[in-house]
Order: sequence, then structure tokens, then C-alpha cells
Amino acid sequence: MGTRRMAVPGGSRGQSPLPSQKLPVPDSVLDMFPGTEERPADDSAKHGGRVRTFPHERGNWATHVYVPYEAREEFLDLLDVLLPHAQTYVPRLVRMEAFHLSLSQSVVLRHHWILPFVQALKDRVASFQRFCFTADRVKIYTNQEKTRTFVGLEVTSGHTQFLDLVSEVDRVMEEFDLTTFYQDPSFHISLAWCVGDAHLQLEGQCLRELQEIVGEFEDSQTLLRAHAEQIRCKSGNKFFSMPLKSVNRPFLKLCQISVDFQDVRPAGRPEGL
Repeated sequence: MGTRRMAVPGGSRGQSPLPSQKLPVPDSVLDMFPGTEERPADDSAKHGGRVRTFPHERGNWATHVYVPYEAREEFLDLLDVLLPHAQTYVPRLVRMEAFHLSLSQSVVLRHHWILPFVQALKDRVASFQRFCFTADRVKIYTNQEKTRTFVGLEVTSGHTQFLDLVSEVDRVMEEFDLTTFYQDPSFHISLAWCVGDAHLQLEGQCLRELQEIVGEFEDSQTLLRAHAEQIRCKSGNKFFSMPLKSVNRPFLKLCQISVDFQDVRPAGRPEGL
């Protein structure tokens, strides 16, 4: 009696085998072989043409510490006037999706460092009170690699309080052997950006005209004052908020009516710390 042939599921004799599909290697396996990670191609088209300042690696999380800025309707109205004017000089400028004031450079954290890093930040800034600042000076910025250009509003009062915060953030960076912030930083709110180095087109005549728009905009002195109420840390796709201590109502009233509150000590680090 002959041997019975077993049927081949999904096909018959003479058919070509289906092409095999490469499946992703599980993280648990990759972790067993450091240095053999599969890295996704860095497609700059997926993030507006921006070029990474450091390569993407599995387990490395881009991390940034900053003070968020909540844009009011009047602020956006001003931006609706500023941006089209700047675009007459550099048409590729685009509006920022969110607004903030940086307290750190972008650094790389290993995943298991994130929570200890955030806790260290919380401990360092726990004694800081909320403070007021003004950002009303138009300034042009580029990143260190000259791959991006920004139109921003520079802080003109509240600078001392931002320096105090950066001093504490820098201490945390040093604890984790990370890059500290820039020397003599210019604290600012970035309004718009573009790929490449466009500072020559935007400085000079364009910059003067943008500053005139800010100066002549209705209630610009009031709408460009703001409260720093929290510090935020973004690590990869995770956000961590650290509220600053509340201050009394008389101080908040002072913020609303004072044009220059650069040296108001209750707004920053208490004396002796």
C-alpha cells in the first residue's frame, strides 16, 4: 500500500511559495544583544525637514526642560500680523505649534534615568515661587548647527528669575553627566521657524519692522507680560509638570501694573539658597 501524501495548507504542488515578510525583532530579544538594535530611518520629511541634532537610538529619549507659555487670543492676534510680514522676507517661515521658554538644551536620557531625573528636578525647584516676566523684544535665533532659524520674543524683565531656575536645572544636568545650558542665555519665546540659516534675511530691516509692529500693537505692553507658573520636562512622548509655589495676591497685582519687575526677589529663589 502506497504512502499517502499530506496536503499542503493554503496551496498545492507546483505553486511558488509566498514571499516571506520580515517581522520586527521584539525588544526583549534586542536587549539581549546590545549594539544590534534595529534603527528606523530618520526621515526629515516627517518632521518638517528638521534634522536631528543627535541620532535616534532605541532606549534614548530626547529630553528638554522649559517653562510653558499659554498664548492668549491677543497674543495670537499679534502673531497673525507679525508672521505674514516676516514671510515677505522668508516665505518658508511657519508658526510654532506651541510656545515655551527653554531652561535646558535638548539632551539624551536613557529610559531608566527619566524618573530619577524628574525627581531631581522637582527637588531642585521645590522652593521657587511663581514670577512675572515680559517678552517684548523681537530677536532672530539659530540653533548651534545652523540648520534651523527662529523668530522670537526675548525676555526683557524677569531675566534674573530665569537665571536662578537655569542654575538649578544645570545642577541636575551635571548630576546626570549631561550638557548644561548656554552661557549668557537669551530667554525667549519662539514664534516661528524655518529650515536652514535665514538670519541674514531676517535681521536688519525686517527685524526693525517687526519690532515696530510689536511696539505699535494695541496693549502690547500688557499682553506680552506673563506669569511663569510651572516648569515642564518633556522626555520622548512623556510630559512631567512641576508647579511653582503660589504667591500672594498683592504680588500678582504688582505684576499686572508694573512695567519693570526685573529685581523682584519673591519671584525667584528665596534669599540664602
